[in-house]
Amino acid sequence: MNKNYPLLGRLALLFTAIIWGTSFVILKNALGSVGTLWVLAIRFTVSALIMLAVAGRHLKTVSRRCVRGSVIMGVFLATAYIVQTYGLVYTTPGKNAFLTATYCVLTPFLAWAIYHRRPGASNILAAILCVTGIGFVSLGEGLTELNRGDLLTLACGVFYSLQIITMENYSDSGEASLIAAIQFVTAAVICWAGALAFEQPPVHVSVGAWLNIAYLSVMCTAVCFFLQAWGMKYTPSSTAAMLMTLEAVFGVIISVLFYHEQLTGKIAFGFVLIFAAVLLSEARPFRGKKLI
Repeated sequence: MNKNYPLLGRLALLFTAIIWGTSFVILKNALGSVGTLWVLAIRFTVSALIMLAVAGRHLKTVSRRCVRGSVIMGVFLATAYIVQTYGLVYTTPGKNAFLTATYCVLTPFLAWAIYHRRPGASNILAAILCVTGIGFVSLGEGLTELNRGDLLTLACGVFYSLQIITMENYSDSGEASLIAAIQFVTAAVICWAGALAFEQPPVHVSVGAWLNIAYLSVMCTAVCFFLQAWGMKYTPSSTAAMLMTLEAVFGVIISVLFYHEQLTGKIAFGFVLIFAAVLLSEARPFRGKKLI
């Protein structure tokens, strides 16, 4: 192995976290002129085509188990993105970024229900910190009012957790690029069905909106998948997890700089608690046993 690969692997993961951090503001801007499901349908279609091209030579070796697992992952992935994106309509990019990251804390508890593996003390402490942080971020003055967008964003964390748990079970069923391609195809079909059934086709879309969607499709999905997969090959899982949690931090920084999001002391304190919870949870990455 090239002696520079460990450093390059960490840089690839850091770059992935930065790109994903930019996606919240970019997506918020795109939603100004294109419906939620149309944005996601186009995004997953472009990403699917790119990943199918990458996975082309593996298509002949695809197994039923690979297809089954990848389709299930695709359903959870599409649901998570749909709920998250609708949440972004009603909340700020910074809140959306940090509340999405709570899936890291949720995963061990959902895995407990499926794998029957009891969460450790660090997971329980992380959950307490996370819930407290969510209260400071999402509840209004007096900690009483819950924002609809924040609630939807929290719900998306459940589906991200289910997608991760399913991936844990089916990651050995085929080539990573093939699994991703089938996931994206599944998500694209679901989003196209929803867009055609429930939303009007976009008209008079600006060049800027199309560029935003292209960036989300190519950079934030296909390129980030490649960088994450390559970077994790040369980076210890604990280090990789820590680097990936920076997505939420970059999401807030970019939202403040370019979306002019205003951070109160209460919200900032909530962000700190959620970030601490995510770090604590990721310090001992989940390792579930196979379902079948």
